[in-house]
Amino acid sequence: MRKLKNSELGRKSVNEYKKADKSPIIVVLDNVRSMNNIGSVFRTADAFLVQAVHLCGITAKPPHKDIQKTALGATESVPWKYYETTIETIKQLKDYGYIIISVEQAEEAIPLGDFIVKKGGKYALVFGHEVRGVTQEIVDLSDYCIEIPQFGTKHSFNISVSAGIVLWEFINKLDYKK
Repeated sequence: MRKLKNSELGRKSVNEYKKADKSPIIVVLDNVRSMNNIGSVFRTADAFLVQAVHLCGITAKPPHKDIQKTALGATESVPWKYYETTIETIKQLKDYGYIIISVEQAEEAIPLGDFIVKKGGKYALVFGHEVRGVTQEIVDLSDYCIEIPQFGTKHSFNISVSAGIVLWEFINKLDYKK
């Protein structure tokens, strides 16, 4: 086995990324405070050809060196919008036919592996504040809550890890690998 060189990875240029068909997913960051998490989510969104990232409330916006540190340029490829409130984007996404899914530990939350992702559906995945999670107001507006099963002593993942796990599961279930 030989490690591949960067030139062998078949990476898209920013222009190729912008022209590529995107997965039917928008990531919504509900008051995420860590710029490292924000940058990491952009990088993961780029890897999975996510349509856009919506930054809401206290979530910082590019350009910022602390976001760039982990995004590694993904803020240039992944389209993003900023909203003063998360409610603003959720209502707009609902009007556009998106299924709103909060990633949160909640009553009646569906374990990630059990959630049925329908081909042809459009999904907005909401990830919340590192300590407080997705606000109750947004959970109330959500069509579903899903949670990532956990088996250890901790009951949470870092938001960027959660985004990676959930996006990978959705991409697999959508069979969206371009």
